[in-house]
Parts: sequence; structure tokens; C-alpha cells
Amino acid sequence: MKTRLSSHALAMATLIALGASAAHAVEFTDPRGDDKGPGSYTYPTDPVYKAGSFDLIKLSATKSGANVDFAVDVAAGLEDPWGMGGGFAVQMIFIFIKTGAPGGYTDAPAGLNVTFAPGHEWNKLVILSPQKKARVTGEAEAKAAKFAKDIVVPNITRGRGRTIGGAVTLAELGGDGNVDGWSYQVVMQLSLIHIS
Repeated sequence: MKTRLSSHALAMATLIALGASAAHAVEFTDPRGDDKGPGSYTYPTDPVYKAGSFDLIKLSATKSGANVDFAVDVAAGLEDPWGMGGGFAVQMIFIFIKTGAPGGYTDAPAGLNVTFAPGHEWNKLVILSPQKKARVTGEAEAKAAKFAKDIVVPNITRGRGRTIGGAVTLAELGGDGNVDGWSYQVVMQLSLIHIS
């Protein structure tokens, strides 16, 4: 299968507006069936890409001691067809966060084809990937050097059922720990780890 980021990106940007649910925890839901991007995106034809695999239905961020636990639910059951070992393989999730620190970026790492409106900048990016942390951070340093210091990758990212999750330290996010006061924007993309 040939895979090209420009034609199969499925970079479905879901702007999730700020809204708190509990102290130091947030949960946002997103309607099912809106995984077509602007309406024209289609899933790749390889059977590993199941309907609903890229349909983001929930994001949660919970402060847990010195960490923030992130969890993203999708509409389809997770599978690991390429034996990545983390319980999922085809999704890659980018959680753009504005922690309240001044400044921020309106652009994003190359390949996502996303620009954020002024006033909706981000200053930290958490990446949930089926690849090991060292590989993801290495790619960030090589291909997104401008953002590398603000890209945070969990030590371990796992998928189970329909949920992909990982924890990062508050120190890495550089925020005040007030996760219910931060802003979140999520991009769901297919993982381009298995190209043949």
C-alpha cells in the first residue's frame, strides 16, 4: 500500500472549546460520525483502517499528583495490526494545549496542514503515538525543530478498548496544573508507521 500524507492525512482538527467539568480534570465529548474532516476526507482502503478508527468521541485530561493523564476515545475498537505492542497502531493524536503561559504558536508541525487563529494559539503539544517515545521525540527534533522544546510525549502510550492514553508530568507542560483552565485543540491523524 502506498501512503502519502498529503492525500490520506485524515487530519481532522476538532476544536474543543474550554469548559471545565471538575476541579483539575476536564472531559469533552465530540459527536460520532464526523470523521470526514471538512467533508471530503476518506479512509485509506487498506482493511486495517476500520470505520470509526479516527472518529474522536472524547478527550479527558486529569491532574494526578505531579502528572496529567490524557485519554482519547475513538468510535471503533482499537487494534494493533502491526504489532506495535501498545494496543493500537493506526492512530496518532496531537493534543494542542494553551496552558495560560504568554505567547504561543499559530502554526503546527509540518504535515498536519493546520493553522490556529490568532487568540487560539498553543504553547504545548502532547503526542499520543503507537511508536516509542524516543522515536517520536527524535522525529520532532529532526522535522519540527522549531517546536521540539514544546512537544511532550508520554513515556508510555497505551490503547485499550476504544481509549488511547498516556501521562506526562506537569513540569513538562510548564503549566500551573490548573488543567480545567487550559484550552485544548485536538488533531486526529492516521499513523504513517507502516508504509510499504
